[in-house]
Amino acid sequence: MTKKGSTAGDGLALRELLRVPGGKPMDLASYDTRKTPAGPRDKPAGLAAMTDLATPLADLQERLWAASTAGDRRRVLLVLQGMDTSGKGGTVKHVIGLFNPSGCRIHAFKAPTPKERAHPFLWRIKKALPQAGELGIFDRSHYEDVLVARVRALAPAAEIERRYDEINRFERSLAGNGVTVIKCFLHISYDQQRDRLLKRIDRPDKHWKFHVSDIDDRALWPAYQQAYELALERCSTPHAPWYLIPADRKWYRNWAISRLLLEHLSGLDPRYPKADFDVEEARRRLLEK
Repeated sequence: MTKKGSTAGDGLALRELLRVPGGKPMDLASYDTRKTPAGPRDKPAGLAAMTDLATPLADLQERLWAASTAGDRRRVLLVLQGMDTSGKGGTVKHVIGLFNPSGCRIHAFKAPTPKERAHPFLWRIKKALPQAGELGIFDRSHYEDVLVARVRALAPAAEIERRYDEINRFERSLAGNGVTVIKCFLHISYDQQRDRLLKRIDRPDKHWKFHVSDIDDRALWPAYQQAYELALERCSTPHAPWYLIPADRKWYRNWAISRLLLEHLSGLDPRYPKADFDVEEARRRLLEK
């Protein structure tokens, strides 16, 4: 994971460059939100690179989906977390838009309903998990229960402390059941968030995305940064690491997450299942009709 003033190492996969080590104190202020580790040289090159990624990503997704028809239980879960305006919805639009929607399961988590509050905090998360062969996308996730809950004191402090271990056990069980978990923290700056919120206020076509509560949350920026630092430190594990995505530049954010998906899917190397019928016999019969 590259900090301010550092450079990306040659030959390293992006997943290694952006991985949060875990178990070490985090200082988000030391990570440049405008940096573009291992990325294209500028926005035009980034947009062109996104076009180049579309075909291999779609191919890998189709192979993963096809493999599930032959009993392959593997699936992928992309978790998107970040402050308001960091680009979770934009990622869904521009990155997940590269995939066949029939193989995607997208869930945007809002404040829990009374019914959901009556259950353990992971209950609603488990109901939204991707099935075999699917790419699941969480716009916010179970981490809200150690982020918002911590900042807003929505649960006793001792309970929130226990949740980090619960999350780690949950994610370990996912990995053990064929789920590749890709957790992306979209890291934007305080100034960039203000500019994006102002755009939502100034443009009528963006009003639907603005909530007055966003201003209240902005006043709690330091507390949210501390909450994220704790989540990244305690829950970046070998089976489910966090990736820190510099997100001030939208084009880099989209490219980086697309590239991470490509690296993970390529690592899975899903294969089309072999035919369960006699190919030559089927061809002969069809030609006779």
